[in-house]
Amino acid sequence: MRGYSICGGNKLQGSLRIQGAKNSALPILAATLLIKDKSIIHNCPQLSDVDAAIKILITLGCVCVRDEHTVIVDATDAANFEVSRALMHKMRSSIMFLGAMVSRMGKAVISNPGGCELGPRPIDMHLSALNRLGIKVSEQDDLLICTAPNGIRGADITLRFPSVGATENVIITAAVSKGTTVLRNAAKEPEISDLADFLNRAGAKISGAGSDTVTIEGVSRLCTVEHEVISDRIVAATYLSAAAVTGGCLELKGCPAYNMTSVLKFFSDIGCSIKAKNNSVFIRCGERLKSSTKTVTDVYPGFPTDAGPLILPVFTVIDGQNSLEETIFENRFRYVPELNKLGAEIIMKNQTAYCLKRQRLHGADLSCTDLRGGAALIIASLAAEGVSRVSEIHHIERGYYRLAQSLSGVGADLKEIEF
Repeated sequence: MRGYSICGGNKLQGSLRIQGAKNSALPILAATLLIKDKSIIHNCPQLSDVDAAIKILITLGCVCVRDEHTVIVDATDAANFEVSRALMHKMRSSIMFLGAMVSRMGKAVISNPGGCELGPRPIDMHLSALNRLGIKVSEQDDLLICTAPNGIRGADITLRFPSVGATENVIITAAVSKGTTVLRNAAKEPEISDLADFLNRAGAKISGAGSDTVTIEGVSRLCTVEHEVISDRIVAATYLSAAAVTGGCLELKGCPAYNMTSVLKFFSDIGCSIKAKNNSVFIRCGERLKSSTKTVTDVYPGFPTDAGPLILPVFTVIDGQNSLEETIFENRFRYVPELNKLGAEIIMKNQTAYCLKRQRLHGADLSCTDLRGGAALIIASLAAEGVSRVSEIHHIERGYYRLAQSLSGVGADLKEIEF
């Protein structure tokens, strides 16, 4: 079994380049299915989730070629309409293929998607919204059989919650359709704007992405396109937290400061020096950080739920009381018992984690429970005295490209091992 060995106590110093955003790359890859030609996607991170998306495209009849961080998808001959349970269960974002498949092939046969077990993440909002666009869904032996007997047609849709996935699915499905779709209470995340930019470059007519109302004027076809995925703001937040817990100093190149306001404010508020210049963010952290009191996760532009686990280890090196309230996923804190093995004293009450004082962490054997929780264990281990061993790192590899090499390159004593 593969894992990481981490000897804590080293200050991180140097520069890191931020990879492409996983949460942009996955819906963009699904959207390539709409284009009966080649799509060239740059800055597409080499991650296990991205590999799973590419395997789905190949299963559907696409030709996919990767050259380092560029992926070329030729969907000219895509004709299959069924994705296996095994592929669907590899990641949550596989649901993004539903609308694209029905739009392209007229039918989709899928099972419920997988991904991190963060609590109920029902796809009913996806199905309800797609039904408004003309997609009919029936269930048979744990499979969803989706068809559009009268084609995809524009509609007025209001989401009961600004779901990122449902927003992306509607945008993809309605891009090639008859009529105009108006989506209200849409999610505003920058990854949604990136998806819209990709589709618009291919000839779609999408406006309002990044606001709570998105308008999609259906077009008859899309053309070949070349696009560069935006940088990953959650990976950037991970490195900011790693610098904070070690009292380090980092330059993050290609860091999307413009869509990280809430995260950068958090680090500034606790006493880190933050500067953004020339598409880079610089962070310098002292030995003693200030209390942040209370942080609450929220939909964009609020503090991102994916960054919540990344700042909890930071609380352990801060004097005073700090808390993190999670408002999106009810099982987000599954990693906390592992964090406490390091000597942390994180107290849970309902959906809030409390850290009441500065704590002295020590090495321990740990197991990743999910993607961002696994990253939290790495961050905390960097601040701990002694050696920690982290297993189940396949969770981390879903969202981080060569994490061990990146952190060791800026001073961390971190290496991959076999248990």
